[in-house]
Amino acid sequence: MPKIILQGGRAAATRRPEVRVSAGRWALLGVLLCGQFMANVDVAIVNTAAPSIHERLGASDAQVALVVSGYVIAFAVLLIPGARLGALHGQRRIFLWGLGLFTAASLACGVATAPTALVVARVVQGAGAALMVPQVLSGIQTHFTGPRQRARALGYYALALSGGAVAGQLLGGVLISADLWGSGWRPIFLINVPLGLLLVLAALRWMPRDARAADEHRQGELDLRGAALLSAGVLLVIVPLVLGGDSGWPWWAWSCLGAGGPVLAGFARHQRQLAERGGRPLVAPAVLATRAVRWGLVAFGLTVSTYFALLFVLALYLQQGLGKSPEYSGMAMLTWVAAFGLAGPVLPRVPEHLRRAVPVVGCLLLAAGYAGVWAYLATGQRAGPLLFALLAPGGLGLGLGNNALIAHLTSAVPARHAADLSGVISTVGQLSGALGVAALGSWYLALATGGPAAAVHALGWLVAGFTALALCATVAASRATATAADGNDVRTATMGETT
Repeated sequence: MPKIILQGGRAAATRRPEVRVSAGRWALLGVLLCGQFMANVDVAIVNTAAPSIHERLGASDAQVALVVSGYVIAFAVLLIPGARLGALHGQRRIFLWGLGLFTAASLACGVATAPTALVVARVVQGAGAALMVPQVLSGIQTHFTGPRQRARALGYYALALSGGAVAGQLLGGVLISADLWGSGWRPIFLINVPLGLLLVLAALRWMPRDARAADEHRQGELDLRGAALLSAGVLLVIVPLVLGGDSGWPWWAWSCLGAGGPVLAGFARHQRQLAERGGRPLVAPAVLATRAVRWGLVAFGLTVSTYFALLFVLALYLQQGLGKSPEYSGMAMLTWVAAFGLAGPVLPRVPEHLRRAVPVVGCLLLAAGYAGVWAYLATGQRAGPLLFALLAPGGLGLGLGNNALIAHLTSAVPARHAADLSGVISTVGQLSGALGVAALGSWYLALATGGPAAAVHALGWLVAGFTALALCATVAASRATATAADGNDVRTATMGETT
């Protein structure tokens, strides 16, 4: 294992010594974040390829929709089981299995000769991502225990989340426009193959070997009944969210959404009963019983929903509303990502006595960024450098707010629940993103009929809605940080555990 070096010096006499993480551990973080980045790229990259897949592969509209959404559905459904498998069988082992499956499925996508084969390969690719991604946040919580170093690691983690989504849109536009050797859309998948193989070698080199399952946290088997209930509940929610809008919200979409709530409630009841019997549930009840975690997840979900809706709507606004190119719409979010990236090095430098306020400040800054875009559109402007510059405060606010929120969440529960929290955070992110695109994207599409003027009007109303949701997230973030500050909630939840 890499060594942890304690820094001494004069400062040690007056304050707690800092923990410096060795270069090997930062290399481990790089491996984990590359896996997260690749998974997020493939969520977004297919959006730009949809017209090419429709034309060159002869796929129907329904098949193209499944190519885009099959990955997201499998990803969301299997995230929490993937996190639990990592806790049971080792983060390194499950990360490598997920990465290998993701890479092989990417190759199958790139060489697919029929729409059905491409859809199946995309579902398998999403399953591979669901095994790989939960080990990222679990690994950060396990290997970066100092507050400053964890905040720094989480800053890079958040950048991988945001940067991957934007890079997917930009890279997809570039590769498809280049039409390398007449291959059309295929390079957007084939590029994962050499990258995945290199990442496998890096993981074998830098990820520590898994300890044998000898402790209480690693004992037991996967809760298959819980996994079935959770998968069914998430499936009932995520399928209508990603497919219902394109189908005109038919009866089956509303029926699935209505059935999803009771199924997820049944999953929660099963988890409590299993914990009371001394079993090992997929999600320890103590995690969601912590008020700081519940409020933090609300704030996180609200901000993520606006971000994914912005990615979706801004591309439609620029390409369909104003007639811009895919490359142009991808470049539009670069200021957002650049500002988002600043949050990583900024957060660890915030004094500890002020750090509790960062989630609230970040959400307020996100709201201010959206309000600035709304004011810009209200003046009759449509696009240009100023619009892109106004996106920067929102990116910085999202980066600061979500980095600090995840740091609060990971400090609010014991380290043995790292897998539980990782799976929950990732699943909430996926469901919130799908909900944001479905609800807010449908709102935009309903308003943006009638040319560029209507598109500007629709985007103005939408960013006004984003502003309101960011303000709601501010309230939730303040409740989360206030609850985490007194510590009583965490102690009460932990004392109630039977696992």
